[in-house]
Amino acid sequence: MAADLQPEVVLMDLSMPVLDGFLATRRIQEEAPRARVLVLTGSPDRSDVEQAEAAGAAGYVTKDRIASELVAAIHAVARGS
Repeated sequence: MAADLQPEVVLMDLSMPVLDGFLATRRIQEEAPRARVLVLTGSPDRSDVEQAEAAGAAGYVTKDRIASELVAAIHAVARGS
C-alpha cells in the first residue's frame, strides 16, 4: 500500500501477525522512501529502539504515552524533526 499511496507518515506497530514492524519499516522505506515511519510499540527495550532506527524509522513512541504525546510525535516526524 505504501508504494501506491506514498504516505508522508506511517504509524508502525512492531508486533504484527504476518510481518514484524522492523521488516515492514524496511520495505516501506524501499517502496516509499519519502515516508517517515513512526514506530508505536509496547516495548521500551533499547534494542528495539536501535533496531527500529536501523530499519529506517524516524521516531519511536511507546504505547504507554498519552494521546497528546502521540499526536505531537506524529507532527514532529512529519516535519522531519
